[in-house]
Amino acid sequence: MSTMKHNGEDAGRQQPDRHQDEPHAPNHSDRLNALRAGVLGANDGVVSTAGVVIGVAAAGAQRAEIFTAGLAALVAGAVSMALGEYVSVSSQRDSERAMLAKEKWELETFPDTELAELTEIYQGKGLSSSTARLVAEELTAHDALAAHVDAELRLDPDDLVNPWTAALSSAVSFTLGAIVPLLAILLPPPSWRIPVTFAVVLLTLAGAGAISATVGRSHIRHAVLRMLIGGAAGLLFTFGVGALFGTAVG
Repeated sequence: MSTMKHNGEDAGRQQPDRHQDEPHAPNHSDRLNALRAGVLGANDGVVSTAGVVIGVAAAGAQRAEIFTAGLAALVAGAVSMALGEYVSVSSQRDSERAMLAKEKWELETFPDTELAELTEIYQGKGLSSSTARLVAEELTAHDALAAHVDAELRLDPDDLVNPWTAALSSAVSFTLGAIVPLLAILLPPPSWRIPVTFAVVLLTLAGAGAISATVGRSHIRHAVLRMLIGGAAGLLFTFGVGALFGTAVG
């Protein structure tokens, strides 16, 4: 009997937490926000920098000119992405904080009305009126604000988005993404610069799409195709502009 008990305890200790990565896990919003910013930053870094260096190369520029244009695109893009993410996510966080403050005021001012509202929400989810009332009362007694903002606003007071996380993730991922086409355009001989960069960029986008889909648990093929089609279209467009511009100036 003792052996069975110990085996059961060991199994319980060894069993992985199947819910640790589900949406209600701590800091889930912040992780998703960082993932979104990271994927967007990497994609933009690869495509925008590749567009610049391919366009400049197609216009007949030399290695030094290509490097200068690519480096300028990398720095400007990383700063722009970081600032854009910080401003955007800060606005979102300010909005979330305002909603939390309003809900807190309503709970302090109209507690009975808020309790009735929470009861109605759980009735709408399929609970009987008596069960819904009991659930609402127990959740309110435990943590009224958390219960109401979860049911009404789908927010967690302890899991608001972080603008610094999004800004840093976006800037770093943009820089890493931009380095790929910058190296690809500079290392090969002049005649191979553009085709090698095309190939490297498309492979990088395919890998980024597969990774983001895996982390986000979405369809890998769809994510990869979106990245490839969008990236190829952008590269072809900038190549055409660079070629036309170089011919016209020349």
